[in-house]
Amino acid sequence: MISGISADAQVDKKDVRRGNRDFRKENYREADIDYRKALLKDSTSVAANYNLASVLYRQGDMQQAGTILDRIKETAPATESSADYWYNRGDVALGMKDYQTAVDAFAKSLMIRPEDMEAKENFIYAKKMLENQQNQDQNQQNQNQNQNDDQNKDQNQDQNQNNDQNQDQNQDQNQDQN
Repeated sequence: MISGISADAQVDKKDVRRGNRDFRKENYREADIDYRKALLKDSTSVAANYNLASVLYRQGDMQQAGTILDRIKETAPATESSADYWYNRGDVALGMKDYQTAVDAFAKSLMIRPEDMEAKENFIYAKKMLENQQNQDQNQQNQNQNQNDDQNKDQNQDQNQNNDQNQDQNQDQNQDQN
């Protein structure tokens, strides 16, 4: 029984290594296939999941890369590559314009590896983009409030005009009756 498990693990590693070679050659399509083969044999493989997410990121599929990274969010941070996991999680979040998640992920990466200059730069960038997004949201809320205020003013003016017209009509009717 034990020898069977180790043989499967070797096949898994073999597919991952083949995928890594393809990845280094920038043959992302083949690397994708290799990592998926490894995942068929061991769906919990952190290396295969992590590397597949990297391939999907390189191919521009941020949504699926994020989904793959979510699969290993419990186990990957406990590995020696946890800083890399959080860094890649931040990159994927940046690609999806989810700046809060990106800031949080880069902060976790920096807590593990504080000397990582790329993580620092990305953290600063994500934080700036989050601030910009929050400012835009605030401006949009202010504009919406101003529009509502303007509409209320217009409605009040219309109502006042209607009241004035009604008063004029009432005065005219009263004069006619007199």
